[in-house]
Amino acid sequence: MYDREIVVDSLRQIHTSIKTILERMSAVETPQDFLCSPLGMMRLDAICMNLIALGEAVKGVDKITHGELLSQYPEVYWGGVMRMRDKIAHHYFEIDTDVVFRTIEEDIPHMLPVIERMIEDIQ
Repeated sequence: MYDREIVVDSLRQIHTSIKTILERMSAVETPQDFLCSPLGMMRLDAICMNLIALGEAVKGVDKITHGELLSQYPEVYWGGVMRMRDKIAHHYFEIDTDVVFRTIEEDIPHMLPVIERMIEDIQ
């Protein structure tokens, strides 16, 4: 068994990171928007920092729950979330803005209701 309070707190942090990522992406229409101005680069930096935090928190939840919780929600590609964190953190100068853009457009919004359901299920 695991400490539900700690897991719920981590899931809330994940929820906050997702909301922040989506908010910061609101002004980005194409991957090139990240590269065309200093503001775009700052936006990319901020989003990547939140993707790192998101991936780290997911890793933490997986560790605390001994790999049991995330597997109950297979609609999210958890391994990809954790690998993206590793790629950004360890290979920052190799970031592909197309991959970041596509991930945020296609995958991140679908995580939000799953995280909300997870919080409800645990409480």
